[in-house]
Amino acid sequence: MTERAGASPQHVFVGDIQGCADEFAELLSRLHNRFGEEFILHSVGDLVNRGPDNLRVLESMRELVDSGRGRHVLGNHELGLLSMLLGLRPVGERDTLGDVLESAEAPDWLEWLRRRPVAECGEIRGQAYVMVHASVHPDWTPADCMAEAARVEARLSSADLASLGLFLSERPSEAAPGSDRDVLGRLVSCRRVNGEAWSSEKPAEAPEEPWHAAWSRRGHPYGVVYGHWATQGLHLAPGLRGLDTGCVHHGRDRDGFLTAWLPDAEGPQESGGPFAVAEPPLWQIPARRRYYPY
Repeated sequence: MTERAGASPQHVFVGDIQGCADEFAELLSRLHNRFGEEFILHSVGDLVNRGPDNLRVLESMRELVDSGRGRHVLGNHELGLLSMLLGLRPVGERDTLGDVLESAEAPDWLEWLRRRPVAECGEIRGQAYVMVHASVHPDWTPADCMAEAARVEARLSSADLASLGLFLSERPSEAAPGSDRDVLGRLVSCRRVNGEAWSSEKPAEAPEEPWHAAWSRRGHPYGVVYGHWATQGLHLAPGLRGLDTGCVHHGRDRDGFLTAWLPDAEGPQESGGPFAVAEPPLWQIPARRRYYPY
């Protein structure tokens, strides 16, 4: 017997998986045992790369998406896979995407991935949230996030693969501020900001700062769920849920985990909403092993 027959679905947000299929399978098994089919799994992106079994992760996530019980936003590693599938860049020394690239279904994965969103907006217990892989602009509202994301998604899903190739080939560092390529980079790669400028690097010294520090000063009423920053680790702060706890990075100065956040779907409303809870309900699946050398 599951515990939620007839109840509202449990929303579950999971951090970067990166081909760690065994840990992802354990999470899904625990979710099925606890909630049956009554859950919706939200992935912050980076389903693939660095880990050993990308196809299994993609297939599991796609099954959830197709059944209406999964949502997924693109991460930088999915964009890297798209570039490889299009022949725009070679497989790097640390890439582990051969199982996807060499599969008979590779063209199908190209089509499926490039039609995934880069941002998701919703509401939990009356509080709005945005889910992205890396960051949002500190000044954006949820409506701004979705409007910017819609422009980028239209470019990614273009019927013209040559145009898509040109779009992905453009370096974010050379893109005009506010352009579609600049926005895509901010959504999937940003870690630090310096005024209007952003970078995928970690902050060095002031005025550089984490993107979420600048975002927090604005006092936004919505929350942000994100991943991408394994070296930062779990980040729980008012309005923020950073869920990349480096499952694939196990052994890189710390133990790695696959982390899922399960905001309460029932019971008394938390004061300030689910993003105000200092110690929210988390499930953490320990990494099985160290997956690749540094």
